[in-house]
Amino acid sequence: MTDSAGVQRTVLGNGLTVVSEFMPGVRSVSIGAWVRIASVHEPRALMGVSHLLEHMVFKGTRRRSAKDIAMSLENLGGSLDAYTSREHTAFQARVLDAHLTQAADVLGDLIFAPVLRDSDLQLERRVVLEEIAMVDDTPDDLVFELHNELLWGDHPYGYSILGTRETVSAIGVDDLRSLHARGYQPQQIVVAAAGNVAHDELLEVLVRTGWDAVPRGSETLSSPPAPAAASPGIRHVEREAAQTQIVFGAPTIPYGDARRYAVSLASALLGGGMSSRLFQRVREEMGLAYSVSSFHSYHTDSGTHGVYLATSPENAALATEAVREEMRAAAVSGFTADELAAGKGQLKGQITLSLEISSSRMYRAASTELYGEPYRPIDDVLSQIDAIRDEEVAAIAAAFFAPDVQTVLSLGPGPGAA
Repeated sequence: MTDSAGVQRTVLGNGLTVVSEFMPGVRSVSIGAWVRIASVHEPRALMGVSHLLEHMVFKGTRRRSAKDIAMSLENLGGSLDAYTSREHTAFQARVLDAHLTQAADVLGDLIFAPVLRDSDLQLERRVVLEEIAMVDDTPDDLVFELHNELLWGDHPYGYSILGTRETVSAIGVDDLRSLHARGYQPQQIVVAAAGNVAHDELLEVLVRTGWDAVPRGSETLSSPPAPAAASPGIRHVEREAAQTQIVFGAPTIPYGDARRYAVSLASALLGGGMSSRLFQRVREEMGLAYSVSSFHSYHTDSGTHGVYLATSPENAALATEAVREEMRAAAVSGFTADELAAGKGQLKGQITLSLEISSSRMYRAASTELYGEPYRPIDDVLSQIDAIRDEEVAAIAAAFFAPDVQTVLSLGPGPGAA
């Protein structure tokens, strides 16, 4: 199947979904596999098991040692990495087009044939515990972990993707093997590629490297129900530091909502760059922070929009009130026509520039499959941004930027942002 954007899609006999986009004029290929299992599928007692499994597959397969895996693509000038998110665990590589077969072979080996030895778990658990400790020692990371927990409560969106020291220490190799057996099945995996590769060639490579020979599994994992509406709240976590870290946040819309680009536009105008209201007010006019910005993320059934800043403890209350005032102004009055025009130009430029990179095209192709969204050519996306109405942005600001719907968490010495 080919659409007007040149993206092709095939479902193999074992349920593996393959999507790709050919990019003329490049000599590279980005290829990745998204497994539909991650932290949102975890019980609290096994928090972090998906991330730990992502680590463990790199410790060795039936055909490769950990060192073999590390050298397999680096020796060719390519790269290999992985990450665990709320909803997916992803493994991807970027290589020269001539090395696509090697990349597909390594990825398939990692995903379908890890050995998952207890001796490796003892070592890798220590690595993950060091990663958790690194977050604990990095306030601008830790404040987001704490804010997620406050915002989402008992829902898995509030869990730490890394897990806690207690849960990671308790996870055994049988837990990893069980998760792998249930989740790492072809019908729950999307392979996406972009770059100098034709779709038929990609399919041939996947067949040659054994992806189609992996039996289809019998289990379909389901996500927990969508989170209930969060009650706004304010919390301060006292901790010795040179700065107070502050995060505002509120639930917004899911990935598939037609208002997604309008949310991105409103977020950019509020705190998306040097010309944004928050940067101009909090940094340029008041000198209260080096870093102040807005952020947004989207999931299958929900999303988050918020603001982050770091400031000296004595300025925390003043900076917090300045952010509240700007959020309140946007919620009540929206944005001017000049701001909206500039914001649309900024958003269109960012999207266009990002899609000149094969890895970004790969991510976009994967997202359309993972979230069931039609793939739109770039010109259609830009036209969609141009068509965003002023009143639509104003309604989004009113719904999601108002101070009284925010969950606020501050981390640092003294009384904090309250």
